[in-house]
Amino acid sequence: MASLMRYINRTSRCFTLYRNNCLENRGINGYQHLYVIRICQRPGILQDELVREIYVNKSSVARQLSLLEQNGWIRREPCEEDRRQLRVYPTEKAMEIFPEVLEVRTRWNQALLEEFSPEEQQQLCAMLERVEKKAERLLQPCGKEDGE
Repeated sequence: MASLMRYINRTSRCFTLYRNNCLENRGINGYQHLYVIRICQRPGILQDELVREIYVNKSSVARQLSLLEQNGWIRREPCEEDRRQLRVYPTEKAMEIFPEVLEVRTRWNQALLEEFSPEEQQQLCAMLERVEKKAERLLQPCGKEDGE
């Protein structure tokens, strides 16, 4: 069997290039779209929550958020409950582009799945969700799942 990760990684990289092509004239790159989506969906999200939700290390998240902040897409404020934490909010600029970013993602998904029947689409998504859940469980220390 061919490597599952090869297919997943190549598809993911293609999606990044697609997003870059679609959004480059808007001043946002293919990696930043996920941040814009999460922050617009959850204004005030803690920076550490972003780290956990998108599975990117703290320094990469901090770097991307710094760029987004410099370019006027987001603002960060200290959390009132814990001043060491930062809450992240979308700016008006981010909220304006948010529907377009979602539309780029929707067009990509539709194009990828257009040759699949509705049943096949459901099966594929269900199987990929199972793969994702397994991958999340494997993030436990030393790749040990609960109960091992």
